[in-house]
Amino acid sequence: MISDSTQQVIPGLSETLLEHLSTAVILLDHRLLIRYINAAGEQTLAQSAHRLIGEKFTTLFEHCSLQSDLLQAVFSKAQGFTDSEVSLVPTDAEPLLADIAVSPMIIGDQIYALMELRRVDQQRRISQEVIQSAQQTAARDLVRSLAHEIKNPLGGLRGAAQLLQKELVNNELSEFTRIIIEQADRLRNLVDRLLGPQRPGERGEHNIHKVLETVRQLVSMEKSEDLAIIPDYDPSIPEFPMDPEQMQQAILNIVKNAVEALEGKGTITMSTRIANQVTLKGVRYRLAVEVSIVDDGPGIPLELQDTIFYPMVSGKQSGTGLGLSIAQTLAAQHNGRIDCSSWPGHTEFKMTLPIRKD
Repeated sequence: MISDSTQQVIPGLSETLLEHLSTAVILLDHRLLIRYINAAGEQTLAQSAHRLIGEKFTTLFEHCSLQSDLLQAVFSKAQGFTDSEVSLVPTDAEPLLADIAVSPMIIGDQIYALMELRRVDQQRRISQEVIQSAQQTAARDLVRSLAHEIKNPLGGLRGAAQLLQKELVNNELSEFTRIIIEQADRLRNLVDRLLGPQRPGERGEHNIHKVLETVRQLVSMEKSEDLAIIPDYDPSIPEFPMDPEQMQQAILNIVKNAVEALEGKGTITMSTRIANQVTLKGVRYRLAVEVSIVDDGPGIPLELQDTIFYPMVSGKQSGTGLGLSIAQTLAAQHNGRIDCSSWPGHTEFKMTLPIRKD
């Protein structure tokens, strides 16, 4: 119900109309305090109006990509604005992506900001999944075509160097052929990594936590003392069909990325949770597992987030951009997917794998 004070702020407010809108409607005063929020707004921010009224809008989020100067312009210049795909991370709630429209609203001698907030993360995730799948397939096909074209002359180059090495008597000249052979081998290894896994491995019923513990032990042997790797597992998750070696490789690639991003100092959390009624590649599964790798590093640059799983895309100067691409391919071979959400202080790679359909 709307309080008397709210009714005074918005005289004649039609409670029935606003409360039945699917779009979140929020009214802010000049201090950015929430003076009214409808039912859709409560659902979006995962808090009740009783708790939200009187709270400062910007302090509700761990991260908010909405520019504060745009909000201030509503009051200083009576100028509205729209912003698309705004990233909002409410405290103790799931991150969300929203289109926002803000208009100045003059009531008496006061200016208020009337905000309309419409979630687009679910639709964007579905469309992005389809687009990324098509683009990744095209990128992999292109890379594989180029890789095969490289391997053919590379094999001839290496063979010629080996024949030449046998004919040379001068050991100093043999050193040059040795370098050619070594570099040819190095390029061949890179090409093989570009090609990635070609087919699914042997599947069997395995425990995902054994895989995670193996990865944690491998990384722990090399990590610094200032880097903590925290396990947070759901022991109720059953065994399910997987290739443990491929799954280990996929998770190891993600964890190594997190270690490099933290530069030896920070926290990585490896968690597992059960998810119900999940759609993967157009197929509905009653039960799935979510494996999350979360670090508190600087975050992934916004311009890279949509292409982070593409081959040869990397945020590191010395990176090859193959680790995440291979991880996504391995997840796809298990009928799953990997999603990424990132902002400063929080980066999460969530691998979703099906357990059973019914």
